[in-house]
Amino acid sequence: MAWSTREIAELAGTSLRAVRHYHEVGLLAEPERRANGYKQYGVAHLVRLLRIKRLTDLGFSLSRIAAMGDVDNHPEEALRTLDAELAATIERLQRVRVELGLILRRSLPTDLPPEFAPAARAGMSESDRSLFMVMTRVLGPAARQAWSDMMGNQTDGPVSKEFEALPADADERTRQDIAERLVPYAREAFDEHPDLRAPATDAPHGEAFAKKTIGKALRDLYNPAQLDVLRRVNALLGTDAEA
Repeated sequence: MAWSTREIAELAGTSLRAVRHYHEVGLLAEPERRANGYKQYGVAHLVRLLRIKRLTDLGFSLSRIAAMGDVDNHPEEALRTLDAELAATIERLQRVRVELGLILRRSLPTDLPPEFAPAARAGMSESDRSLFMVMTRVLGPAARQAWSDMMGNQTDGPVSKEFEALPADADERTRQDIAERLVPYAREAFDEHPDLRAPATDAPHGEAFAKKTIGKALRDLYNPAQLDVLRRVNALLGTDAEA
């Protein structure tokens, strides 16, 4: 009994493309050809193909099947390794489902970890949102929570809108005026969330790395006038503390 490529693919419940690919990667031996040049597959090819199909259905990769060879009918070590990998995958997918459920129920943004997503207010500027995303990656637990609480409780007043719309060539007087009006909000945030005063002290990759990353984010996200306003706010807060 000999079968064509199409016939053996149908018998094994796979596709012509799969059979050809198994030949290409060395999983399935090439059969002899008839006088007319067509391949003729035998029982050994069908058995091998069925075994490959079974193992791929179980979740084995082709490279792992190749490493197992064609002798061991019960590859216990490989099965246990695959079982552990599948268990880890199931656990990860269950966590994802929990997050998806939370996102759907509360209409939360998808680009932030679930514990920080509620702090992303609808009116938050794109720059503030991007900075917040960076903060969640480089700050330590205490500072991340303080930043999240501050952002979630913050209300956007007129001065915040003015800061967001501040052009890069804003004049000296405008910058100073906005800075002075931002100071009370900043002082209140620091008083309510003390961990904001030294946000990088518990950073997982170190304080220097956190400060460098945050500094780069600020420079990339805000224009020169806005950065100058932030520097003025810090200076005024320092003066206030000394007084």
